[in-house]
Amino acid sequence: MRQSASKKLSPSFSGALRTFSFWIANGTVGQPLLDGVDYRSCLSEEPSALEQTYAIFANVIEMDEEGTVLNAKHAERRAAQYLRSYCDPSYQIEPPLEDWEVELHEPPPRVDLV
Repeated sequence: MRQSASKKLSPSFSGALRTFSFWIANGTVGQPLLDGVDYRSCLSEEPSALEQTYAIFANVIEMDEEGTVLNAKHAERRAAQYLRSYCDPSYQIEPPLEDWEVELHEPPPRVDLV
């Protein structure tokens, strides 16, 4: 059997992403910042808002050399701040999101490489 040189996401990151996705889906992400904000309705109007939310989460999250997530709550909060500002234009994000936080990276190829 051939050994793959590819890397996998760490269990810590996989768990953080899974949990973030669960909270997004069930309406409890970013508590208490998003209490009373029906962000799921906002997201259904514009799918790119969900894309941006995940991009912020992925850009902000940090891991150590072993792949252990160091700041899942901070990454969640920054993504939640974006959602709040998207659904409530009067909400001001503090500190404002930086370019690197909102950057949308290239998608993967349409055909798997392996």
